[in-house]
Order: sequence, then structure tokens, then C-alpha cells
Amino acid sequence: MYHEVAKTRSFKRASARSVSSAVEKMDIGIIGAGVTGLTAAYDLARAGHRVTVYEARPYAGGLAAGFSDERWEWPLERFYHHWFASDREAIGLIRELGAADRLFFPRPTTSVYYGGRIYPFDSPLRVLQFTPIPFIDRLRVGVVTLYLRLLRNWRPLEGVTAAEWTRRAVGPRAYEVLWKPLLISKFGEEAYREVNMAWFWARLHKRTPRLGYFVGGFQGFVDLLVERVRALGGRVLLNVPVQQIRPVEGGLALSFPGGEAVHEQVVATCSPQAFCDLVPGLPEDYVSRLRALRHMGAVVLVLALKRPLTRGHYWINLPKGDGFPFMGLVEHTNYISPEHYGGDRLVYCGEYLPPDHPRMRMSKEELLEEYLPGLVRINPDFRPDWIRAFWMFAETYAQPIPTLYHSRNIPPLETPVPGLWMANMSQVYPWDRGTNYAVELGRRVARRILWET
Repeated sequence: MYHEVAKTRSFKRASARSVSSAVEKMDIGIIGAGVTGLTAAYDLARAGHRVTVYEARPYAGGLAAGFSDERWEWPLERFYHHWFASDREAIGLIRELGAADRLFFPRPTTSVYYGGRIYPFDSPLRVLQFTPIPFIDRLRVGVVTLYLRLLRNWRPLEGVTAAEWTRRAVGPRAYEVLWKPLLISKFGEEAYREVNMAWFWARLHKRTPRLGYFVGGFQGFVDLLVERVRALGGRVLLNVPVQQIRPVEGGLALSFPGGEAVHEQVVATCSPQAFCDLVPGLPEDYVSRLRALRHMGAVVLVLALKRPLTRGHYWINLPKGDGFPFMGLVEHTNYISPEHYGGDRLVYCGEYLPPDHPRMRMSKEELLEEYLPGLVRINPDFRPDWIRAFWMFAETYAQPIPTLYHSRNIPPLETPVPGLWMANMSQVYPWDRGTNYAVELGRRVARRILWET
């Protein structure tokens, strides 16, 4: 149904397209100043169109946005971020913006926690040195990882769950110690058995041990995009929450507190569920399919510590069921020098949760009390007086849940409403959500608008 609607309208528009080569300026509205929305705005404004971006929050960046402390030189991401050396879309855009000199690639240590110890686990040699599983199973893990990295055709993997495929491929011991905890930490005890293997393949296929960062943090990258959109004549409006989208003569009307604006084309970068709430009168079957798309939320506690928590570990995957109240620990200043943060040692404690989980609504003080025992397990010397400051961030739409044959469920960019487009992280499958794929998606929807109209 999705693809039939898109193909039919695409054919009609192509048939009606003027043979004139003159480029007519369009007036385009974009809802959301995350990386997808800003990338689309940049490409559309560069093509000569009038673009207005509406952002409900007082800052741009979406899930990649940063926050600041008076002691810091650089902002810090609300949710942990980095690029991989293989993230060609994001790296290509940064080069295009003339900011390649602001991009750098350290090689931090990524680790796993097991049996009271932290094991580096970011190279073939370190996999072979991981003694909690038998040597033959370590070899199997290495061979299977190499196979998935070389495999090109992911579509047959949609028909089997990641739990079933990986358990069979590496054996029950390695699966229980390594890959089952990863699946549970991402999708929870209820949903992890439903996730298809194509998603797991994507995680291993393109990731690299070298991780990229931007001078000034990801917020610096976002601010550069905003600056370029405005320099091209586009507008980026903050604190303007769009409340409704409806067709009117001449295009689509966006309603927001204190006003209304009409645009010929509109791109909504909100979640599928929020999109349904914004647009009255959508076809029932379309709405039901959007609302059937499932996702996880995320909650993060960020700590500014007076001393390091771990000895050089950047990213530590923690096993579900081993008593940890959070599923991942990221010591950002074992990746980026603490000199940019006034000497603070910055640590993320986070987990993916169902959007209605009680922790999503806790105060930062309540969440800290929940998480303190886990910090002591990581470092028995840790004391609460190490904490100089702390912050909490929560997002209800943070991780889509891709089930079997999930490609059949992905909505097209074009919606049933003429001139209205939807672009969000549910449409980057089989890839995991992230700013590289947000850039790709923003450029893809911009190309479609330019071609279809």
C-alpha cells in the first residue's frame, strides 16, 4: 500500500512536469531542526528554494544536540555520539561545508564487562584474548564477524531473528556472554527476540575502531549547518512547535502558537506516531501502519566527575541480568581530552527503555540514586562526592524495533497528502539510527522533492 501510493503519485507528477528547464522557486517548510531536517534544508536552499525550518525546542540538533557548562570550552552531547571512519555521508557533508579540518578520528577503547572485569574488545586480537569463552568460540566469533562485514546482501537476513542466527553461528556460550546482552540492552527483555538479523548485520558491517568527533562537539556541526542554511536565505526558527498540518489552497498550512504559515511542500522529521497526531484526516490504513511501528525510548544520566571512573575505557557494554541498573557506560573523556571540559571527567550512564517506563519520568536525583550502585560496581573506589554536577536527558523516540521482514513496514518518504513528506529514523533501516544516516535521509528527501516537483 505504501509503495503503491508513492509510485502512483510519482508517475502523475512526472507526467505533469513542465518541459521548461527554468527552476521555479518553491516555498518549503521543514518540521524539526535535527540533522535530517537541517541537511534537507541546506540542500533545498542551495538549490534556490525558500526554506523555513520549525523547531519546537530552544535549540537545534535533535538527538545530536549538545548542552554546556560554564567551565567547558566545548558543548557536550545530550546523548553520546561519534562517527565511524566509514560514515561517508556525514564526512562528505562536513567536507562540503569546508570543515574537514574540524573533524578528527581518535581510536578509543571499546570494552565489555563480564564477571567483575572490564575486557577491551575492539580488535581481532582482543577478541581472541577474551578468556570468558572457550578459544574455539572466540575463533567462531571472529570468523562470523568477518563474514558479516564482507556480506553485501542483507535481505535474506530479514527472515530470521538476530537471537536465533547469532546463537547458531557462534554457539550458545558466546551468544549468552556477548551478543544476547547487546540485544537486550538495545531492545529490552520483551522485544529482543523479535529483532531481525539484518539490523544486527548492519551494526557489524560498517563500524570501525576509529571514531570521529568534531571540534566544538556535535553541536558545533549542527551550528555550522544552521549557519549555512541561513546564509543561503533559509530561516531556522526555534521555540516554534508546529501543532497541526492541513491541506489548504496553495499548499499546506502549518499551525503553531500565535500564527500559521502556508508552504507548497512540507517535510516532517518527527516520529511516525507524532506525525499521525499532527495531520488530521490521514487514511485509516496508513495511520494504523504508522502506529504499528514500535520503538524504544532512551534515558541518560551524564556525570561531571572530579577524577576518572575507569582506566582508559571509552565505551563499556554491560550485561543485562548482572545487577547493573543501566546497560551502557561511556566515559567521554577517555575519548576526547578533558582539557575541553575544564578538567571534568565526563561519564554517561544510559539505557534503552519502553517509552512509558517509570525511569523515563524520574527526576535526575531519583535516577542518580538508582544508578549509584552500578558506578560502585564499575569502580569500587567511587564515592558520590566525586560528582561535581550531573544532568539527565530522556527521549521517548530513540530506537526503532525492526522485526522480521521489516523492510515491508517502512513507510515511503512521500505521504498520502500531496506535498507532504515524512523523514525520520524509522526510514534508515537496515542501518542503525545515527547522524550519518540522518544526513543521508535528509539528502534523500531533498532529492525526491527536487525531482518530483
